[in-house]
Amino acid sequence: MTETITSLAGLTLVFCFAGFVKGVIGMGLPTVAMGFLTLLMPPAEAATVLVLPSFVTNVWQLAAGPRLVALLRRLWPMQLAATAAAILAARWLGAVNSAGALAGAGAALVLYAISNLAPMRPDVPPRHEWWLGLLVGGVTGIVTAATGVFVMPAGPYLQSLRLAPDDLVQALGLSFTVSTIALAVALAGDGQFQWPHAGASILGLVAAIAGMLLGQAARARMQPKTFRLWFLVGLMLLGLHLMLRGLI
Repeated sequence: MTETITSLAGLTLVFCFAGFVKGVIGMGLPTVAMGFLTLLMPPAEAATVLVLPSFVTNVWQLAAGPRLVALLRRLWPMQLAATAAAILAARWLGAVNSAGALAGAGAALVLYAISNLAPMRPDVPPRHEWWLGLLVGGVTGIVTAATGVFVMPAGPYLQSLRLAPDDLVQALGLSFTVSTIALAVALAGDGQFQWPHAGASILGLVAAIAGMLLGQAARARMQPKTFRLWFLVGLMLLGLHLMLRGLI
């Protein structure tokens, strides 16, 4: 009983913090939640619990922008490739249940943090978007199926398109929503969904929404850039820890 209460308290804190991060800087909930959940449970179970909170909060983010149709026309090859690659990779590797899933998740967090801390980011010329989008989508799908982390390399790629701030937030919401659906299909196909996870997922959703509202309220009283810097440093340290655990 005590162990169950402790686990639920830990899960609530993880999603509340992940939601807070998203409320302050507009992104990061699935990445933060997956990173910390793997400290509490196996990666495949963490990915299953993550699906509902990630889907709802990213649809919320996706629906908030005005240019969904235009972004779909521009980014559909990337989203199609991400979906197909995630489902096919899950059949080949298993959905977030390979021996290297934990180390892979840690490596994805480290790479994401480094890419965002780098002072310079490349620009993608429009004429190269069609094939780069397919490539990035395919790699993102494989990483999603193997680790449950779907921010790499989709996040840095979308930032390299130099979208307007509101369009970037909506594009990230689109990409993460599609990847969440692909991850859910991959987990279901691998038999990972279990009814006991439903209660934890609903609790995570409530905590994530509460954290988002707190983060949005706190954003006016803090420096988002400073918070983002320390968040990325902390995420990199968490990723290194997961890599070491996975390798050792």
